[in-house]
Amino acid sequence: MSREAEKAERRARFRRGHLSEYYAAFALMLKGYRIVARRYRVTGGEIDLIARRGDLVAIVEVKARTSLAAAMDAVGPMARRRIENAADHWLRTQRDHAAISLRFDIVAVLPRKWPMHVPNAWTAR
Repeated sequence: MSREAEKAERRARFRRGHLSEYYAAFALMLKGYRIVARRYRVTGGEIDLIARRGDLVAIVEVKARTSLAAAMDAVGPMARRRIENAADHWLRTQRDHAAISLRFDIVAVLPRKWPMHVPNAWTAR
């Protein structure tokens, strides 16, 4: 693959990722969540979406894949650890952190289907 083709592929993946996050955020808002952060980054990790409904905060990893199983498999132990580290950092910055219930979700964005929300996809270590 040529260098230009690699750059074009990288740009296409970047755009697909942003669009998938937009679809996921929209689906969550229709379910009553408020998006409080997008692409939250700290040194130890990154969170695609932070969604809140009352005292429940969903730390959401968005995956654009061809199947739900592929999306679930794409969030391995290392990715979970990075997401959990970022979630710990975000939670420490919240004034009402003691009242917050935190959960880790996945939203799978599948071709020609509504985004699939998987609440409590994993529990923190």
